[in-house]
Amino acid sequence: MRIDILTLFPASVDAMMNVSILGRAQERGYITIKTHQIRDYTTNKQMQVDDYPYGGGRGAVMQADPLYRCWAHVCEEAGSRGHTIYLSPCGRTFTQSVARELKDKYDHLILVCGHYEGIDQRFIDACVDEELSMGDFVLTGGEIPAMAVADAVCRMVPGVLPDAECFEEESHWDGLLEYPQYSRPAVWHDRAVPEILLSGDHAKVAAWRKKESYKRTMTRRPDLFAHFDETKLTTKAERKILAQAKEEFAAEQAETSTEPEE
Repeated sequence: MRIDILTLFPASVDAMMNVSILGRAQERGYITIKTHQIRDYTTNKQMQVDDYPYGGGRGAVMQADPLYRCWAHVCEEAGSRGHTIYLSPCGRTFTQSVARELKDKYDHLILVCGHYEGIDQRFIDACVDEELSMGDFVLTGGEIPAMAVADAVCRMVPGVLPDAECFEEESHWDGLLEYPQYSRPAVWHDRAVPEILLSGDHAKVAAWRKKESYKRTMTRRPDLFAHFDETKLTTKAERKILAQAKEEFAAEQAETSTEPEE
């Protein structure tokens, strides 16, 4: 997997993308993440990349030509026209399923980081394949979203993490939130780890974790649980775990609703 990031602040992106898990994965050749300074592709002494918007209004707009020159250089260097993504609040919302889609469909992504009031629409029309948004909010630039996309996609590339279980049991992989996690000591500030996790019975631990995953999703993200496909549960044991989760969730909700207000 190769990811090229077009940005005005490559040092900021490199500081995050070249350390820890992603840094080691690059050293071992599983992934390549490269940043490109858009200003290097200007044709004026001032290295100007923005100008006033046609039609008036506040702020400035990133010009199409420096972006295009940078993008064309990346495509030539990589030997392919990478799937080009503009990080924009106007795009479809980035989710775990979108990250999986990008990882499965493409081996080269080009991420374009906008600034100011955005980028010239003509560059988007000519070079961008899709726009992605982190959610219903606006940031000062596209670097944080670009790093989020790169991280979410690259961590699923074989070899980056020890095995697939490292991400397949996490939140959103199968439309559910992850179960609670605990570590040593067994008792902290009078709060004990659930006994089942100390039992050594792997089957019971797995069942408990799945049940807690259901309950956490029902409690915190009922919108996600509403789309959970129960027909995926093909065994009696799986359906039993879900039934137990629903029963405990209902009991906890009833208990909470009857607690006296202080």
